[in-house]
Amino acid sequence: MNIENLANKYKEHVINLRREFHRFPEESWREERTSRRVKEELQKIGVDFEATAKTGIVATLRGKNPGKIVALRADMDAIRVKEATGAEFESENEGIMHACGHDGHMAMLIGAAKILKELQNEWDGTVKFIFQPAEEVGEGAAKVIEEGFLDDVQGAFGIHLWSDLPCGKVSVEEGPRMACADIFKIKIKGKGGHGSLPHQGVDAVVAASAIVMNLQTAVSREINPMEPAVVSVGALKAGTRFNVIASEAILEGTTRCFNEEIRQQFPKILERISKNTAASFKAEAELEYIFATPITINDKKCSSIARGSVEKIAGSDAVVLMDKLTVTEDIGRYFEKIHGVLAFVGVRNEKKDAIYPQHHEKYTIDEDALEIGTALYAQYALDFLNYKGL
Repeated sequence: MNIENLANKYKEHVINLRREFHRFPEESWREERTSRRVKEELQKIGVDFEATAKTGIVATLRGKNPGKIVALRADMDAIRVKEATGAEFESENEGIMHACGHDGHMAMLIGAAKILKELQNEWDGTVKFIFQPAEEVGEGAAKVIEEGFLDDVQGAFGIHLWSDLPCGKVSVEEGPRMACADIFKIKIKGKGGHGSLPHQGVDAVVAASAIVMNLQTAVSREINPMEPAVVSVGALKAGTRFNVIASEAILEGTTRCFNEEIRQQFPKILERISKNTAASFKAEAELEYIFATPITINDKKCSSIARGSVEKIAGSDAVVLMDKLTVTEDIGRYFEKIHGVLAFVGVRNEKKDAIYPQHHEKYTIDEDALEIGTALYAQYALDFLNYKGL
């Protein structure tokens, strides 16, 4: 029996698992029930596993002979969104929802483990199934790496169910696919005073407001217009009362880009703009900058392998091109260490009301995509293990 047939054989089981995970979503680093259920499923399959990154799991399956090692990865965490889908399996954890497809990722990876276990005597090498927590906060991948679970791995593969692609379509092209997501905080220090006597103080609110506006020139006037980049201030906190000149203000925001050189320039640009702008108002500014989640870059050879895998299970028409995204994915940390590719598997279907974007309260998927993703996980693993160029 081939991979396509096995994926179809386990389709109902994968759908049921996805719905169960969806009913009981858990936030980053709190995936306790989710972790227990994944372990129970792996025990049923007969795959050895061990814990990683607090609530994560790494399962290992060896083929008939030694060979290369490939990692298949699924993320586990949900986000703080109050669900409004009205589904029978709607979230039972108030205010928390699987609104990004991670429920499907886990279910598909379990399905792939079942397939590869059934075919265990037909392939050489080793497959690691990584169920990774805390992707939404950009911390889980780093912990998995820190604990050494990629040290002996030659390649990694992940899937992201994606609402902008029609069900039946898959994107696996090479190069930058998802942006980095770095974090900045700017503290502005002024001098307090009475709102009726502004000349006696140094207004941190005015200085902060000017910094917000001037930061927009970081992209529009300092970055090559052919290079996508984002500087967004998401929070401005200042003041205690309507008639008090604020002595302090705090700005918090994010930068995004697909170019590592630009990424390294951002702290210098933001610091210069914020300090000089603040000084023009007789205030002071201090920048805190965190390099958080790296750029997700698909390896050329791995993308070629993945394209072949898609064509085997769904035909050449299933492969589509998709614009890169300024959202982020911490699987990029894996790809900094080893060769890898992230596939985007379409879940959009207007007839099934699967039309809402990731993180939307009505986000849902065409569950037919789960069969494609399950097969793709398994097919890519075998194709990578058989590939001679890595």
